[in-house]
Order: sequence, then structure tokens, then C-alpha cells
Amino acid sequence: MFQLGKTLVSETLFEQAFTCDLTACKGACCVEGEAGAPLETEEISQLKEQWTTLKPFLTKAGIAAIETQGVATQNAFEEWETPLIEGKACAYIAYDSKGVAQCGIEQANKQQATKLQKPISCHLFPIRVKNYTAFVAVNYHEWAICAPGCTLGAALKQPLYQFVQTALVRKFGQAWYDTLHAAAQEFDASKNC
Repeated sequence: MFQLGKTLVSETLFEQAFTCDLTACKGACCVEGEAGAPLETEEISQLKEQWTTLKPFLTKAGIAAIETQGVATQNAFEEWETPLIEGKACAYIAYDSKGVAQCGIEQANKQQATKLQKPISCHLFPIRVKNYTAFVAVNYHEWAICAPGCTLGAALKQPLYQFVQTALVRKFGQAWYDTLHAAAQEFDASKNC
């Protein structure tokens, strides 16, 4: 781990190769798991404001889940997350013509129905951000369903932090990312000594 401002960042972001391979995994991270995607407080109010705009981009089961549970739910730790369809898939899920799970929020954004983007936790995945009192932890979340992404990332020689560059800039800003990139270059240089 190394410190970057008020963040503690895992070197795994430099070491792990990664590029999502949706043709292989079919968007399993939106379907598998035991909990919804983490949500930030401001995202909840945005989801409430945009609910009627988002509905046409979601599945019937997703709409039913949201209408029953609300746009967000709280877990046992009182953290906000997306609601689930029958305890499995994210309620904001959509499927493309090939059956690949995608974010309905992001589909609405791409079709210019809303300026709302998918939750930052989804945009960052497989990086997870955890807020603590004195710092923010930035870690790689290793999950077997993402193995195809590791394989493709290795073939393309793309480190994880570069794959999620846009999301990291969205979350922490361009200056933070530029410092991260410089740290990655130093990290790589130190391995070659």
C-alpha cells in the first residue's frame, strides 16, 4: 500500500493486468453476488430524481424490485447499495441483444435520456473504494468471475489502474490520477532494478 493524498492505494492496481471481457463473462458482476453495488449518498437522490427516465431501460423484474424495495437498500452495516432481483441480479440491469448483462442506467446515459452515469462503484469495478475516518482505501477486488478480464488484460498488457482510468478520474480527479500514473511508473522501474 502507498499513500496518495488521503487515499491508501494497493500496488495490486499496478501489478494486476485487467480488461473486462464481456464476451466471456456476459456481465456476471451485475448478476452474481450476495449484495447490490455500493452507492454513494448523492447517487441515491439522483436515482430518485431520474427514476421515471430510467424505467424504460430496465427489465420488468428490475422495475418490480425497485418499486418494492426502493431505488436503494441498506445492508446490515447500514451502507447503501442497489436493490437486487430475488437476491441475485442488480435491479438496474439490462441485457443487450446477445444476452450480455449491462447497466440500464448507463444505457439510458448512452442514449442521452439522462446525464446520470452508472454508480461510481460499478464504474470502478473490480476496484473497490472504502471510506475510513482518516483515509480512503483503494483496492483490487479479486473475484473468480472476472478471470477472463485478467486473461484479456494480460494479453493486452494493460494494468488494472489504466483500464479504470476514466472511473478513477471521475472519483478522484485528473491530478490524483496523474500522480497515480507517475507512482505506477516508479513502481515498474523499481521492479526492473
